[in-house]
Amino acid sequence: MPSLGADMEAGTLVEWMVKPGDRVKRGDIVAVVETQKGAIEIEIFETGQVERMLVDTGTKVPVGTPLARIRSEQEVEAGLAAVLQVPAPAPLAAAPRVILPAAPRPQVAAVSAVAGRIRASPAARRLASARGIDLGAIIGSGPLGAIVLVDVERSSAVITPPVEKKRSIGLDLNAMRTAIAAAMARSKREIPHYYLEHQVDVMGCEEFLSRVNAGRPPDNRLLMGALAVKAVAAATRRFAAFNGFYQDGQFKPSPDIHVGVAIAIRGGGLAAPAIHDSDQLTLDELMARMRDLVQRVRAGRIRGSEMADPTITVSSLGERGVEVLYGIIYPPQVAIVGFGKVVVRPWIVDSSVVPRSIVTITLAGDHRVSDGHAGALFLAEIGKLLQEPDKL
Repeated sequence: MPSLGADMEAGTLVEWMVKPGDRVKRGDIVAVVETQKGAIEIEIFETGQVERMLVDTGTKVPVGTPLARIRSEQEVEAGLAAVLQVPAPAPLAAAPRVILPAAPRPQVAAVSAVAGRIRASPAARRLASARGIDLGAIIGSGPLGAIVLVDVERSSAVITPPVEKKRSIGLDLNAMRTAIAAAMARSKREIPHYYLEHQVDVMGCEEFLSRVNAGRPPDNRLLMGALAVKAVAAATRRFAAFNGFYQDGQFKPSPDIHVGVAIAIRGGGLAAPAIHDSDQLTLDELMARMRDLVQRVRAGRIRGSEMADPTITVSSLGERGVEVLYGIIYPPQVAIVGFGKVVVRPWIVDSSVVPRSIVTITLAGDHRVSDGHAGALFLAEIGKLLQEPDKL
């Protein structure tokens, strides 16, 4: 059971996506775990073969509890080699050759159903069988289009009358609010915050977006949020003191930059999953990752590594009309950057006062790791990068 946040102590295994004998590789989704933050898809970080499950679905276990036993790739290959090296039985004496008349070839039945075997998790197959539901009529929402338990439940809900009590699948907003409160209270108790703000002219960003988005369909357009995340990621490359974790009484900088993006959940609640290697992505790749994250977070389907990996967080309330946002650091991270609403203000350009589009960027930093001087330089670097969006 992986730790999916500093405040997580236990999780409930709600679904296995694999079964004993399945071959798995690093990055595969193997299980779904319910936490206070919702249903989290658990990835595996080993390559090999599932030997047996150690925890049954519906069981709540502490962080660190083994969930399944995996045979490593080396063990699997060694076992296969041992089988192949078993001496073959001695050949029988050659028998007289008998030539028989050719028998008519039997007609081969179509095997498309086997070759195109429906991808579905074991739990989804059991539920579909119990309820008499044809898996072929269900569209899967799992990895590579696999049918998962939720898909079968939704299909069943279409056939049967809806129950009176409705519940968001994979999300318990009350539990999520409790988890957020605990993490933020801990942050304020343990982390000596300092706050800075910096105003940046983003007229150039608006012109860049207008030019790039010309002729693009709405679902393929770049948004200001992608520029903000990329600028923070690029600035973090130069200012490593804001990228990492404070653990065991010391700061541990991260060699990778995984920007956590704060996403509001309808009905209340908040999650900030990571966009891995944010500094290495193009703006279009970054925008696609952000759209995918928003859809999956609001559907209650987040991956474990996305919750455990953020090295710095970006939050924005500009679309809600908030001009200045002061964030609270999510432990064990050491910084959070906030972006407010872009507003038109009088600005001095070439000794003249002109209207310009201005955004206020804020930083909440951990005084155990950095100070105001470093924070000011970090914010200035973000502002400088936003002045040259073509280079992001």
